[in-house]
Parts: sequence; C-alpha cells; structure tokens
Amino acid sequence: MEQKNDLKRTFDSVSSAYDKMRPGYVGELYQKIFDYVHIDKNSRAVEVGSGSGQATKPVLDTGCDLTAVEYGENLSELLRENFKGYPNLNVITGKFENMAFAENAYDLLFSATAFHWIPEEIGYRKVFSMLKTGGAFARFANHPCISKNDTALAKAIEDAYDKYYYSYYPEKKRGTSVGYTEAQSEETANIACKYGFRDIQSHIFYRERVFTADEYIQLLGTYSDHIAIEKEVREEFFSSIKEAIDAHGGRLVISDTLDLQLARKL
Repeated sequence: MEQKNDLKRTFDSVSSAYDKMRPGYVGELYQKIFDYVHIDKNSRAVEVGSGSGQATKPVLDTGCDLTAVEYGENLSELLRENFKGYPNLNVITGKFENMAFAENAYDLLFSATAFHWIPEEIGYRKVFSMLKTGGAFARFANHPCISKNDTALAKAIEDAYDKYYYSYYPEKKRGTSVGYTEAQSEETANIACKYGFRDIQSHIFYRERVFTADEYIQLLGTYSDHIAIEKEVREEFFSSIKEAIDAHGGRLVISDTLDLQLARKL
C-alpha cells in the first residue's frame, strides 16, 4: 500500500503538466449522470480525487455546492485557481479515506480516473454512508490506447516499453491491444452491489485524440508509474518513444474508451 501511496504523490510533482495534458470527459457522459440524478443549486456533491479539475466544471455549472477533495497540495492550488470564479466550490486537500464527512448528506459523489487509488471496501462504504437516500455515486475513467490504424508505430512503442518499462517493472505484464471493454465496465459497476448500492448502470463512450511526439511525451510525463522510473532510464525511454513517433509521420492517434458506472443508495 505504501508504494501505491508513493505513486499517488507523483502527480503533484508535475501539477502544471498534469493540468495541461490530462483530458476532460465527453458531454454525453455528464448527461448520463444528470439523467440518473437531478443536481441543481439546492444539491450537495463531492468529487473524489479532483486533480486540477478535469472533471469538475460540468458539475459546478449546475450551481450545486461542490466539495472537491484532492490529495496533492499543488494540484489543489491549481484547482482553486482554475475555478476561482465559482463561489460554490470548496477545495480540501488530503486523502478522501482519511477525512470526516457528514453521513446521509450528499446527493452526488463522483470520481474521475481516481477511485482506483482508494481501497475498495473503504471507498465504497464511505461513499454509501455519505449519500442521502436516493443519492448517486458516479465512477468514471478514461482508458487510452494507440489507434489500431498505427500498427507499425504501435509495434515500435511496444518495443520501447519492453526495453525500458517492463524491464524496470518486471512484475507487470504487458497489456493487450484489445483495449477496455464493456464487460470490464460492467464488472466494475457491479462492485457497488457488494456495498448496498442498487440501480446499477454501466455506459461506454469513445473519442480520438491526436498528439505530436513532444505532446505525447508531455502526457506520459504525467503518469505516476512513468514518473517513478529512475530519471536516466525514463529519459532514454521517452526519447525512444519520441524517435518512434517522429519516424512514423510525427503524429500519434490515441483511441480513448471512457467508462461510466452509476449506482444509487436506496
């Protein structure tokens, strides 16, 4: 668990790059949330693991009273700065699992590409206790992979990962090129059932993003496990990926799969 916490801290060391390079989420995803639970100026919400606000604005724009919980001090400051015009936002810095919140008090808790950092039993039980009856938990994430149309480039990048990443993390297994699936999303959604949630829903969305070599290296530099690699090895690793992209046309297409799980306290 300590190693996992160490990785969580790495995001704060690259807060500016994180703010610039990490993507937001598609409008259709938020529409599913707001169709599932009504949120307005009379509602109270909590965001778990806010980063610098990649998922925050659509909920803030409802006018609800939003408390954003962020572990990193630098990211918390960026979050405050990014939304300084929103009096309905309160940012608190610390670990969600260690903080005290009122029970049966919130209409919505949501977490974007962050809830996996919290031990399952602790996280789900805490969310359930905080929600009002009828309140909703929205867990969502972005799962990027290299476009299937860039097979030669994908192979070159895989070779770089084999040489640098997987030799540095021998305990990890290379991921498949299949990408994130609906079955995986449904499996994640059903976790909530174990902790008393009902009315479970699972949704999938897709998009593409295009990067230059330099942009993609900046993005990789915001991933916790990449940041944690020894500096000399990391620099060689990133340089080999940049060379591969430049050698294959200078652009990389990333296919994103965004998953959303919704659960209700009844």
